[in-house]
Amino acid sequence: MAFTTHTVRAETHQVPEPEKRLRETVTKLKKTLDNKEKELKELRQLVTNLTLANAVLTQAAEHTAASPDLTTAENVVPFRPLTP
Repeated sequence: MAFTTHTVRAETHQVPEPEKRLRETVTKLKKTLDNKEKELKELRQLVTNLTLANAVLTQAAEHTAASPDLTTAENVVPFRPLTP
């Protein structure tokens, strides 16, 4: 009986070299995908946090703008006289 490479590998349970490389590549790509998904999740959380911070700052700015005129405040001293 003549043994072919396929027969020997089948009997000894050897994996062909191209298949090994392919499996390694698939494993690396899966790890890369997992890392990218984690990074995307972190970036989404950062966007949410920045959006909330922006809303707070916008609200604070609107509240400050609605405060009484600073020229009439007791703790403000003008550098030059105010003209009516």
